[in-house]
Formats: sequence, C-alpha cells, structure tokens
Amino acid sequence: MLVYPSAIDLSSSHLRFLARELTAHRRRIGSRWRRLAPGRQALLVLAHLRCGDTYTRLAAGFGVGLATVCRYIHEAVQLLAALAPDLADAVKVATRKAYVILDGTLLPIDRVAADRTTRENTSATA
Repeated sequence: MLVYPSAIDLSSSHLRFLARELTAHRRRIGSRWRRLAPGRQALLVLAHLRCGDTYTRLAAGFGVGLATVCRYIHEAVQLLAALAPDLADAVKVATRKAYVILDGTLLPIDRVAADRTTRENTSATA
C-alpha cells in the first residue's frame, strides 16, 4: 500500500471546532477509549465531507477498520446536524437579511432513464 500526503481546503478552526464537539460528546456519553483521538476523528470526518475520500481510503489512511470509519462519520454528522438550525428558523433569519447565498452545488445524476422514456414517447407518437 502506498501512502501520500493530502490537504483539505479548510481552516484549522473547523478542525478545532469539530474536535471540541466530539470531545464534549464523548464526555456526555461516557466513552472511555476510542481508536482515534477527537482531533484525528475530526480530521477523518472533514476529509470525507470536504474531499469525498472513500471509507476504504480513510480506513487505510487512519489505520482503522471500515466499520470504525462509518461509525465515526455518522457520529460527527449527527452532532453537526444537531447544531444546525431547522428550516423554519433558517427562513426566519433569511427574511431579516439583505441577501442570502444559497449553496448551488451541482450533483451528478443519471439521465439515461429519463432520456429513454422521452425517446420512446416521441417514437410512439410519430
């Protein structure tokens, strides 16, 4: 296996924030031992969320199993989701702002089925 350095285009404050949240969560649930420290878990999660690294690559890079990677990511995402405002609160805040920037992320989709249906309908009517 080859190992290579990588970078995440986030500030270290993001890493510290998530590590603090994970540390507090571990105290709340009484977790005594984990394979990775909260800072390493935060780095693993941010690598997945920001760079899209696969569970397999993360497991190899951090020296943990696939189940651990899955559990760590789900745990952190649940913590972050609990901190986010719900839709009603977000709309209330947005109405008080001069402008709002919405995330315009483009998602890859499979249009083959839609195109096939359109072609079949066109040829059937011709």
